[in-house]
Amino acid sequence: MSTPTFELDCDAAGHWFYVSSQGLRHENVIAVRSFPVAAPDEGVALLDAEGHELLWIEVLDDLPAAVLANVERALTQREFMPRILKLRSVSSLIAPCTWDIETDRGDTSLLLKGEEDIRRLSATVLLVTDSHGVQFLIRDLAQMDRHSRKLLDRFL
Repeated sequence: MSTPTFELDCDAAGHWFYVSSQGLRHENVIAVRSFPVAAPDEGVALLDAEGHELLWIEVLDDLPAAVLANVERALTQREFMPRILKLRSVSSLIAPCTWDIETDRGDTSLLLKGEEDIRRLSATVLLVTDSHGVQFLIRDLAQMDRHSRKLLDRFL
């Protein structure tokens, strides 16, 4: 099944609009991933301001490059799930504790309230929620440096 031709772009005010293959324009559109962690490049919906689905994109890689770039920009603006690249230090080996981390969006710290705030999604994928409800993703535990894995092992 091929994805229909469409346009997705941002206006001067920063709002996304969608123009269907029939030429119908919809304002204040949002892009939403169905499975942001497990399958981030599959199953993306474009929704209107009321939450009604305008378009279903089966696989992002099937889109033309220019449209793909805009869809990814729209997704990035809506989503905020920094990836933890390195765990530099922890204030304590029991929770609550503060983690000093390096993420794909820069260095920061997070307050871990309890071990239950670390969810294992698969053998290598972890989701860490800080005290403010911000979710941090560890995409591949095996790819982290030895020091980070050693610290994480204390909490898992």
